[in-house]
Amino acid sequence: MQRNETKSEIRKRCLKKLRAIPRIRRYRQDKAIAKKVCETIRAYRSKTILFYIPLETEANLFSLIGKLRREGFRLYVPYMQEESFDAVPFRLPLRRKRFGIKEPPFSTAVAKRIDMAIVPVVGIDGVCGRIGFGKGMYDRFYARYKGRIAVTVAVSRILCFSELRVTDDYDVKADIVITA
Repeated sequence: MQRNETKSEIRKRCLKKLRAIPRIRRYRQDKAIAKKVCETIRAYRSKTILFYIPLETEANLFSLIGKLRREGFRLYVPYMQEESFDAVPFRLPLRRKRFGIKEPPFSTAVAKRIDMAIVPVVGIDGVCGRIGFGKGMYDRFYARYKGRIAVTVAVSRILCFSELRVTDDYDVKADIVITA
């Protein structure tokens, strides 16, 4: 019987697993995830997509971002604003900012509608609730975003899952979960 873990305990367990993945395996996993994400984007005919700039434990989708950019997709990424972020156009150069996260230059252009949001997860609970790093950035973004987000895709190199519901009602819920 599975003991009742808290969200914090699940996060800690999942991060330990993610950090233990060897570098060469990460590379192969990232390529597999990028392929699945690309197939999902095309299946849903999404044109305006919110991506993320990866941390070391998160799947690196830069190759896919470059490919989609060349094909004319409208790509947005987080730009930190106080306790949340705005979805701004993906532009280079990226600069390291708060929490070690890279960001594009500031822009007043924000996404009015997002066909698909690709969000990194540390783990997923029994109701497809997102377990992230614990800062609540995505939760606050979703709560205050005035546009429409059609589909949320959670991505992680491994499926770190809890059958229990440990997320709160305000936590982001995934419509689709993609792992390597």
